[in-house]
Amino acid sequence: MRGLMRASSRSQGNSMRTVRQTIGQLILAAVVMAAPACSEQDADTPRLRWYVFDEPSGAFQQAARECGAAAEGRYVIELVPLPTDANQQREQLVRRLAAGDADIDIIGMDVIWTAEFAEAGWILPWQDEAARAARLGRFASAVESASYEQQLWAAPLTTNTQLLWYRSDRVAAPPASWDEMIQMAERIGAKGTIQAQGARYEGLTVFFVSLLASAGGSVLGPEGETVALETAPTRRALEIMHRLANSPAAAASLATAREDQARLGFEAGDSSFIINYTFVWPSARANAPSVAEHMAWARWPAVIEGRLSRVTIGGINLGIGAHSRHPELAFAAAACLTSTANQRLAATLGGLPPTSVALYEDADVRRTFPFADLLRQTLRDAVQRPKTPLYADVSLAISHTLHPMRDIDPERDVGRLRAAVGRALRSEGLL
Repeated sequence: MRGLMRASSRSQGNSMRTVRQTIGQLILAAVVMAAPACSEQDADTPRLRWYVFDEPSGAFQQAARECGAAAEGRYVIELVPLPTDANQQREQLVRRLAAGDADIDIIGMDVIWTAEFAEAGWILPWQDEAARAARLGRFASAVESASYEQQLWAAPLTTNTQLLWYRSDRVAAPPASWDEMIQMAERIGAKGTIQAQGARYEGLTVFFVSLLASAGGSVLGPEGETVALETAPTRRALEIMHRLANSPAAAASLATAREDQARLGFEAGDSSFIINYTFVWPSARANAPSVAEHMAWARWPAVIEGRLSRVTIGGINLGIGAHSRHPELAFAAAACLTSTANQRLAATLGGLPPTSVALYEDADVRRTFPFADLLRQTLRDAVQRPKTPLYADVSLAISHTLHPMRDIDPERDVGRLRAAVGRALRSEGLL
């Protein structure tokens, strides 16, 4: 089903995107020129539906209420919660968008969906003043994650990337490289375990892409249509994955570990290192204070000595459904939801890092993220996952080829990986 949807959408993509861009320009011109109407909310007030993951802190709900109030009767915003799992989110949205569902006004988009949704004509482009405002003051990496073929397709809301977290009571100074970290962990012994994501899912692709980029390589060529996977960087990334998985310092659960399993393993107290997102910091403080007391952070380890690591970016961008009944209002609402004030709210209440660079100097944000300076620098250097409408298949090709990591043969698997990604780009499946 998914393959048929993608094949149909790609065949119409070029013509549909031209039409969408023209429509988007007209809509956004109206948004910029329109003055807020002053009227009481009533049954006729347009209700904009924001499809987004079920954010637990209430930050998104509060932002929706406040933006609706600020609109002074022009619209209200209703949250429609999506599953926590990004694959399940995408599956629900793809089915509805491909069917032309007019109920979808605003979409909380994972950064990896931009190319696919834009190519299919499922979202409207951000144009002119609205696009300029959506880019202003944001991390370049966050803006890039919302862009496809030199066009902005969504407004950056939240971002994230991985750091190295370690036990300062066991490690005098953080390791500079993966080789050094594995050596340190092996010397520590039973309590030197390294927690990482090794299950066969998106997180394994993220791990590989970060290693590959840190070694100076990329999955696809500049246009996103051909396989790159340069030999030396790819082999180096695979060597580290193989070494980690076969080290006595690897967590016993590595082959099935996702972000949350790795977090729990670290909080149990017998691990000295973890590669993970920023949510592990508030979690440890709440659930394992004795671990948090000795928890420190550092940049993701380098792959090549003397070359800074470059880590994959994550986050949520807001796109506008192409079939929305109220696209001009949806653009205005999305601009409000992604404002500096609402990014601050998502950061301080929900623990979701902002895309606005200036907020990393905000006192409340810095209290939430005491590692704000490190996070800001890592985000400035962050890399994208392969930018292609076929990303879902490319990611599956990578994770299926490289799982389990203990069975990786760096020499053999460079070729296997190239072949698998090539099949994905040709929509030939995984076999």
